[in-house]
Amino acid sequence: MTQTHTRFRPDGLDFDNFQPKHFGWQLDGKVATITINRPERKNPLTMESYAELRDTFRNLTYADNVKTVVITGAGGNFCSGGDVHEIIGPLVEMQRAGDMNGLLAFTRMTGDLVKAMRACPQPIVAAVDGVCAGAGAILAMASDMRYGTAATKVAFLFVRVGLAGADMGACNMLPRIIGAGRAAELLYTGRSMDGVEGERWGFFNKLCESSALLADTQAFARALADGPTFGHAMTKRCIHQEWSMGIDDAIEAEAQAQAICMQTQDFERAYNAFVAKQKPVFAGN
Repeated sequence: MTQTHTRFRPDGLDFDNFQPKHFGWQLDGKVATITINRPERKNPLTMESYAELRDTFRNLTYADNVKTVVITGAGGNFCSGGDVHEIIGPLVEMQRAGDMNGLLAFTRMTGDLVKAMRACPQPIVAAVDGVCAGAGAILAMASDMRYGTAATKVAFLFVRVGLAGADMGACNMLPRIIGAGRAAELLYTGRSMDGVEGERWGFFNKLCESSALLADTQAFARALADGPTFGHAMTKRCIHQEWSMGIDDAIEAEAQAQAICMQTQDFERAYNAFVAKQKPVFAGN
């Protein structure tokens, strides 16, 4: 990384030696793996893990050495959502105290995690097995792609605790992934969607055996990381930004995006490799 880039990085940012307090982190080449690691409770989130995940995805914007991210859970489950004792209990106390500001600060903080996942340039691939509920289902939804297993149970169960299905962007993003009617069913009922149904509905890109899930997901992430990663980041940005555009604005945005990509060395590398009848070796610039 050049000195120019280093000047603009947040102080202390070093993903090569990153040691988060509230989840696992592994950097293998250009692929980072985040593991939600509380298997004895099916990997629930806490106030602290929410915030640390949010900050991590925000800082990944500055991580030139990380090209793709895998997010998974330990012990055969993905994530059971917000911890009942460490999150739900305190929120009920806020409700009893009439602390609307505290409740809103929490819901905005959880939404900021999704914003950070969508804004970071790296494609995010979720490896989802077992329980994937509540905020865990949101983490999977907010990823760019999802690998699952037949045994996976995905549930947007907010309605089952007396809340709206409208949480952390679910009413915006889920209909775009699986369709409005199917999303409405899941959000109104809070029922579980198994892996087979999830693949059929388009929530999962691929189903794997549980024993191969993480390895298959990481292999896919490595293949993306070996591709034109500047172009991947531009694709992710366009997918996100064009949700709120009309078709004419989207076509113009993509014209500008593609012209920018044409200025990269990867574009020239691909052409030279084609002429030489070789496979291009991309460098992300």
